Amino acid sequence: MTTDAKITLFHSPNTRSTGALVLLEELGAPYELHAVNMKAGDQRKPEYMAINPMGKVPAVKHGNALITEQGAIYIYLADLFPKAGLAPAIGDPSRGPYLRWMVYYGSCLEPAVVDKAMKREQAPLAMSPYGDFDTMLKTLSDQLKTGPYLFGERFTAADVLWGLAMKWMIAFKLLPERPEFVNYMERVTSRPMFKKIEAADAKMAAEHEAAAAKLK
Repeated sequence: MTTDAKITLFHSPNTRSTGALVLLEELGAPYELHAVNMKAGDQRKPEYMAINPMGKVPAVKHGNALITEQGAIYIYLADLFPKAGLAPAIGDPSRGPYLRWMVYYGSCLEPAVVDKAMKREQAPLAMSPYGDFDTMLKTLSDQLKTGPYLFGERFTAADVLWGLAMKWMIAFKLLPERPEFVNYMERVTSRPMFKKIEAADAKMAAEHEAAAAKLK
């Protein structure tokens, strides 16, 4: 893959795109930030709907390539900058497990957590994307106990995805405060790049609130 083309991240503070922004910083990647003021409804305007018809962030443009969906964005960006060492290369034995956990987040954890939070009746096992909640959670718990990161001592792009997501889910009581969850989340989100983006997001969020208030 070429890194010559410009990378643009469509970002709104304190959303799923925060993790993509952290990842770009961890990769040391050059990028341009395109702010999407979701408080002002930018995500539903034609300009952004042409980028992502779902009206969600993150989205990334790299030259003529448009990438949406968290997992796809993380995989794409980490592969784009192999020297950063945040993704096992194709052919590396750990590549398969890495992809497994990249996809497990969106295909298993989020659907299970949302179903539980909404008090929805669980779908029959044959139709449920995550099986059952307890088994899904135990699978994650067992993996994190091998720590300190998802793949032992190696920090990867998958940890950026999981660490930030778990911080929010624990804060909103969507995940239990098991020691392996809390310790992992704190370990990942205490990294300098997370702190840097947290401060930048707070500033941008205040600016977006003020701009949205002027429209009322």
